[in-house]
Amino acid sequence: MRIRSKYCLPVIVLFAFSLLGAQAAHPAIMGAQGPATFADLAEEVKDVVVNISTTQLIKESPMQPFMGQNSPFREFFGDEFFKRFFGDQQGQTKTHALGSGFIIDEDGLILTNNHVVEKADEIKIKTAAGKEYDAKVVGRDPKTDIALIKITADGKISKAAKLGDSEAIRVGDWVMAVGNPFGLGNTVTAGIISAKGRIIGAGPYDDFLQTDAAINPGNSGGPLFNMKGEVVGINTAIVAQAQGIGFATPINMAKEILAQLKSGKVVRGWLGVMIQDITPELAETFGTTETKGVIVGDVVTDSPAEKAGLKRGDIIRSLNGKAVDNAHVLSRSVAALGPESTATLDVMRDGKSLQVKVTIGTMPDETAEKRSAGPKTESAWGITVQNITPEVGQRFGLDDKETGVIITEIQSGTPAAEARLRAGDIIKEVNKQKIQNVRDYKQAIGKMKKGESLLLLVRRGANTFYIAIKASRE
Repeated sequence: MRIRSKYCLPVIVLFAFSLLGAQAAHPAIMGAQGPATFADLAEEVKDVVVNISTTQLIKESPMQPFMGQNSPFREFFGDEFFKRFFGDQQGQTKTHALGSGFIIDEDGLILTNNHVVEKADEIKIKTAAGKEYDAKVVGRDPKTDIALIKITADGKISKAAKLGDSEAIRVGDWVMAVGNPFGLGNTVTAGIISAKGRIIGAGPYDDFLQTDAAINPGNSGGPLFNMKGEVVGINTAIVAQAQGIGFATPINMAKEILAQLKSGKVVRGWLGVMIQDITPELAETFGTTETKGVIVGDVVTDSPAEKAGLKRGDIIRSLNGKAVDNAHVLSRSVAALGPESTATLDVMRDGKSLQVKVTIGTMPDETAEKRSAGPKTESAWGITVQNITPEVGQRFGLDDKETGVIITEIQSGTPAAEARLRAGDIIKEVNKQKIQNVRDYKQAIGKMKKGESLLLLVRRGANTFYIAIKASRE
């Protein structure tokens, strides 16, 4: 069937105008590969990005290979032999690390990752112009992996970065990462926001932006820019054995604690409840069809929650009018509130809705709690462990079927540190008892007698081996 040309032409013209209209409505659509160039943006922001190099002094004995806790020589001759003939010989070695950061004011304040500077004895900053400065830590927050450092020079060093709004960034928006990967100096990579609100097991307040912009070792602490040249994230983590998966801490999280970082200490709000997510089975048991919100499993004695009248079995549905979808959201929201502030909780109790007003407390000092823990607690050995979730497994490049618990932190100066355990090690057995999760691990540790050594079966990469740790003398 032949179509007359007088009908065909208007259709073609209309289609052409609709394409032009689409491009006008979405100016970012500039081709199959995205924006034509990032050169202007890279030129605009280059001066706010700095390279960070750190030096850590590590004390060790020159006889370490023979005197280590697991040395067969120590086991055969005993501690007294080595102390009598060699004393407490100590030497120092230097280790170096690289990272990135960005200037947030012209007086030399710089945001970066906590893990870039937390163990540093010396910090040096190098700007895009090639100038070098010494720097010192102003404030650190391990729970969000954010740190604030400051150059020790006088005068202005550069223009400051513009801090954007990470809540406004959308999945699919273009972003550009700038940093110091593998010590190569200011390097620019680009991609899109792949996802928001990612929880990867890095800390209690995970809320990462995921991006496919290339992020490599040395990029840590560097800025993630939107197309306006505003910082929307702090490049933080990569997934081992993966491509196109990187994570950045939302800049809003840094802005929330910036004033406290400047004061040198971050203080968080505390409610004092043990909470869990609502499963469909729990929802049915509690007489509700909603699976959003959190169930109060327990209330800490003399806590703000107890004083406000919260009870075990309460379902918290919102905080200050903002919906609480899960336990992670509530924990992060309460922590962001200042101590002594007043909050209103929407609570369901026995099928009835009620409003509970609570005065937020100050989160207890976890370090002090660990120091006071008895010999049967995991902190006595200096080991912090976590269940192997899919996100954690992906982050450390673990097999999907991996069981046990993963070490996330080793406290310096503890038996575990002396035994050279590392973050990322998988504990498979405790005292020859197989463990599947943190609960099994705690039960096995709890059965130990005072003064008893700890025997661990550990997997590190492709190797599996035993490590015996002597009990602390304290």
